[in-house]
Amino acid sequence: MAESVTSTNKILLSRDDLKELGIWQSNSTLIRLEQAGRFPVRIRLSGACVCWDREEVLSWIEARKAERASWTYADAR
Repeated sequence: MAESVTSTNKILLSRDDLKELGIWQSNSTLIRLEQAGRFPVRIRLSGACVCWDREEVLSWIEARKAERASWTYADAR
């Protein structure tokens, strides 16, 4: 992973860190997901500098894994 910042015992992830975790959605898609409560909300460090709490993102990934058990596909019979 790219260098992460540690603050008050929290590890913060950059956009590059998200990509290394396989989260390749565009910034506008992430904003929509955040606003809908479907992705952890970013932390704004300054004007254009944002990051995400590592534990929140990892929990989100684990929740996506858990959802697999209930997924149904439109073409499944």
